[in-house]
Amino acid sequence: MDKVVQTPHQKALTINLDKSRYGTLAEIGAGQETARWFFRVGAAAGTIASAMSAYDMTFSDVIYGKAKRYVSRERLQAMLCREYDLLFERLMEKRGDNTAFFAFANTVAARSYSRDINGQGWLGIRFQHKEKEVHSQIDIHVSLNNNSNLQDQETLGVLGVNLIYGALYKYENAEDLLISLLDNIAPDSVEIDMIEFSGPAFSEVDNRLMALYLVQHGLSNAAMINSEGKVVQIADSLWQKSVLIERSRFRPPTKLTVDLMDNAFQAFVTDENVDADHIITMGEMTLRDLSEEGEIDVKDFLARAELLCALGWDVLISNYGECYRLAQYLFRFTDKPIALAMGVPLLKRIFRESYYKDLPGGILESFGRLFKNDLRFYVCPMHDNETDKLQGVSNLEVAPHLQHLYRYLLDNGFVRSLDLAENENLKIYSHEVLEMIRSNNKDWCSQVPDNIAEVISKKHLFS
Repeated sequence: MDKVVQTPHQKALTINLDKSRYGTLAEIGAGQETARWFFRVGAAAGTIASAMSAYDMTFSDVIYGKAKRYVSRERLQAMLCREYDLLFERLMEKRGDNTAFFAFANTVAARSYSRDINGQGWLGIRFQHKEKEVHSQIDIHVSLNNNSNLQDQETLGVLGVNLIYGALYKYENAEDLLISLLDNIAPDSVEIDMIEFSGPAFSEVDNRLMALYLVQHGLSNAAMINSEGKVVQIADSLWQKSVLIERSRFRPPTKLTVDLMDNAFQAFVTDENVDADHIITMGEMTLRDLSEEGEIDVKDFLARAELLCALGWDVLISNYGECYRLAQYLFRFTDKPIALAMGVPLLKRIFRESYYKDLPGGILESFGRLFKNDLRFYVCPMHDNETDKLQGVSNLEVAPHLQHLYRYLLDNGFVRSLDLAENENLKIYSHEVLEMIRSNNKDWCSQVPDNIAEVISKKHLFS
């Protein structure tokens, strides 16, 4: 039987009629629509202690303190802290024994008369899941994809109701709560690219796994985990940064994985417009890479993510199988150079025309999208165990009618070779290392970096 999805009207009314819940709603900027649902359905006096809106920056500063950016996570935190603390200060003694308090806030910049670009913003809720409990919290970042301000308003209102309802009644199943955020919201109208759960209601929640679920369940095209294992918002992390990204399964990361990134980094920093102090290095895994054996194994995903963080890399999870789609996505957040580090097998796949059968312009359109911005490939050679020879960018075999295109990319520096010809690590294949780990063949230890071997052994990863 299909799950019945409640309407925003039903959710808001359920909350209003729940005498054990009481809270405030604070909305600044474009996000003025959530409170309207609770007043529209009636009985709001039973749930809403106060509802506050602040368009003017001076008023907002007086209430929440000055901010460098008004649409930011820092501003969201200031709003949640103040509103929640006021609830406790004013109402704890009077009704704290039988009431679980909550404070909802959002700060959003939407499409408007003066701002004809897609909106984005932060929504959050701080709440007690039970009376007298320490508060828990959910923070989310959204990108709005509607074509009008009115559509953005409707989307934000429904999303706010879904977040409040999910926090109050679905906190015991974080994945179900996450999926419910898009209830009754038009497909593709909003993207939730970051979510973080904290507090006692979510003591068993791994936010790295929630990042995966955002992509897996279609709430976002990509999600990011930084090298410290924390979920982060992609736009903030990539702002004014050059990006060096390696695409692979990382199952596990090997010495060749690290050599490829290290050599690509050394080449990248010599490029014009690349500041060595403002480069972000990340390993990217697609949903396809994570589900190569069928369903996604969450333990396997967490193992790979942990090992990439152990290397000091950030982690990107995406549903962008094609490199041109990944490049387009990353260039939404930075105007600095981007480089993809890869091996010959991935470069071969990029030149496979069947890869672009759903693209009207085929392979030519894909390369146009790839290289219209400041992008380049760094490619390490591949050791062929059967012939005991190396294959690199200079002797790559492409279809005869694509040879001139390939030569154009080489001559203009879009595809560049990494000098790893004498590197014995070229003979390392991650799938062989994985099999050695699973068969308890200790030779695998010599084929991965020492700190990676230590983590795998200590936590029995991939076994």
